Amino acid sequence: MRPVVKIYWIKLLLGIVAALACAGYMIVANEVPQVKPSPEPFPGNSSLFFNSVSIAIIVYIVSYYLLKHQFVAVMQKPQKIMTTGIGAYMLSWIVSWVLLYTILATQV
Repeated sequence: MRPVVKIYWIKLLLGIVAALACAGYMIVANEVPQVKPSPEPFPGNSSLFFNSVSIAIIVYIVSYYLLKHQFVAVMQKPQKIMTTGIGAYMLSWIVSWVLLYTILATQV
């Protein structure tokens, strides 16, 4: 398997790991939303979303440095390590996070 393909799949799986970390943060911080009728259009906490995005960005940056250390010798450009799989990472993170958010919100 080529190094670019390995980096792509690693980042895809790390997106799921980041979503699990965000769900763990929701549980630890006791910010699990409750589904109930509300006059507000969105009864959620906006700081929860921004904290989850921050966790996802931190996981991505840490993964970049770990992958750079491992794959810098076999890649032509170090920038390629940063850009490979960024879409797969974000898409897998957002889909997994929304799924976990929904599951946690409906557990009353």
